[in-house]
Amino acid sequence: MLSQQDLKQIALRGISEEQIENQLKEFETGFPFLKLEAAAAVGKGIIAPSEEERKASIRHWEQYKEEGHRVVKFVPASGAASRMFKNMFAFVDADYDVPTTDFEKKYFADIKKFAFYDALDAVCQKNEGKGIEALIAEGNYKAVAANMLKKEGLNYGQLPKGMLLFHKYAEGPRTPMEEHLVEGALYAASKGEAHVHFTVSHEHIEFFKAKVAEKADGFAQKFGIKYDISFSEQKPSTDTIAANPDNTPFREADGSLLFRPGGHGALIENLNDIDADIVFIKNIDNVVPDRLKPETVEWKQIIAGLLVDTQTIIFGYLRELEGDLDRKALNKIAEFLENFVHHPNLDALSDAELKAYLIKKLNRPIRVCGVVKNVGEPGGGPFLTYNQDGTVSLQILESSQIDTNNAEYMKMFTQGTHFNPVDLVCAIKDYKGQPFNLPDFVDKTTGFISSKSKGGKELKALELPGLWNGAMSDWTTIFVEVPLGTFNPVKTVNDLLREQHQ
Repeated sequence: MLSQQDLKQIALRGISEEQIENQLKEFETGFPFLKLEAAAAVGKGIIAPSEEERKASIRHWEQYKEEGHRVVKFVPASGAASRMFKNMFAFVDADYDVPTTDFEKKYFADIKKFAFYDALDAVCQKNEGKGIEALIAEGNYKAVAANMLKKEGLNYGQLPKGMLLFHKYAEGPRTPMEEHLVEGALYAASKGEAHVHFTVSHEHIEFFKAKVAEKADGFAQKFGIKYDISFSEQKPSTDTIAANPDNTPFREADGSLLFRPGGHGALIENLNDIDADIVFIKNIDNVVPDRLKPETVEWKQIIAGLLVDTQTIIFGYLRELEGDLDRKALNKIAEFLENFVHHPNLDALSDAELKAYLIKKLNRPIRVCGVVKNVGEPGGGPFLTYNQDGTVSLQILESSQIDTNNAEYMKMFTQGTHFNPVDLVCAIKDYKGQPFNLPDFVDKTTGFISSKSKGGKELKALELPGLWNGAMSDWTTIFVEVPLGTFNPVKTVNDLLREQHQ
């Protein structure tokens, strides 16, 4: 099935022939649905800390930073913003010339409220010889939308979200990338230095670097810190082969194999390369203006404090487990472990087996995930899920991992009280200070197959286990209820008109 030319192409990407064979097999077999015990809820897998506990967590986080630990803010920022502008692309291509849908009417009625208004007005002046107001007055709405989207204008239809102007300030508008730099200074700076890492696409990396060179010094002066800003690209070795509907390799017109990015789960490799004790992970578009940042900062400190408190306890137990412990001491540690993972028959294990089990389940990366009350946003949620070894643990699941034909599971999914906003803080070193090899903790059976097309031909695409679900399946997980005000994603351009982004 694979020619010598194919094998050369595969090797150039840093992928083994065995990996390709496994991927083609996965197209044939598909991925198993997960077995669920319940949707997580407050009191059942989700913590809702009291005011006293919140204050203690913030205090402990501040103490931890003072000790000089290396803290990194990790921001997946490679996604293009094209989906944000789906409605406006449709308007430009429509067979009518004036705003007709509610979305189009809203966009043009409130166009002056966008942070990119002045920049758009300037490119309209340059390209059309008229500003936005004049173009709208003469009914030339499409010229305005086209200048926002097209390459000769702002090129927003092709740029990554991190490079769009989101928020207005007296000193000038800011991009999401800049808002993340500000957040890094406010809760992730340790000993006067903020480490911020962006994963970006190859085509945009120089653009990101230029924006950092332009803006970072100003923020460093404003917050009295130094920045260490780094970038990485998704590795070619994490790309996956595309397949035809009959599960044979999909080929380009020239006969070469087609590879596609493996989804955000590929970023576990980028995360694995980060040198850090603690890593914050948050999506590029979930940012707010400075006036709303205090709530975000407070809750980031709370979940980080909870993480380091839990890590301290776990490290203490792991050191104890290096010695000889009687059954009573082992049972005490097992009782603590029940907060994160349930094993149905520990009593059947011998002392030696129980000790080995406890070490295995405690000596893992740790993550605290903020979850918000479910308000109908699409996406994953927190669940108690069965693992392949028979244990039950806390997991973030996407809809693709759930059997839609199972009425009980669908009820759990649709009636779940909480939602995953991608608000994580992670501990990625062991109790001896050595980094974990994060790919070792991925559940490889949690990938996803989707239908796509290329050049008018149908194809199957394979996505790797997602970054915060399957890629972190074997981590110690804690869910914490955080306020809805900390979750303000921008999925469409009109979301920027919401009060939270003004």
